[in-house]
Amino acid sequence: MSRSRKKTPICGHTTAETEKEDKRIANRSFRRTVRQQLGSRDADAVITDIRAVSSVWSFDKDGKQFLHEPSEKDMRK
Repeated sequence: MSRSRKKTPICGHTTAETEKEDKRIANRSFRRTVRQQLGSRDADAVITDIRAVSSVWSFDKDGKQFLHEPSEKDMRK
């Protein structure tokens, strides 16, 4: 497969492969907070947004970038 290439040439800015562990931690924290608030007496103050508990700015990856602009040579079909 000498001519194989990535379908979409995008990579992350850092060496972190995925944000899977960060997302797990954020969702666990969100579910724990909601569970605690549902168990309390004040049911009107339930958080409904995960962004109130975690921030994407604290995750390992800093976004994505295109590796290069596709040219005529890259479009083979």
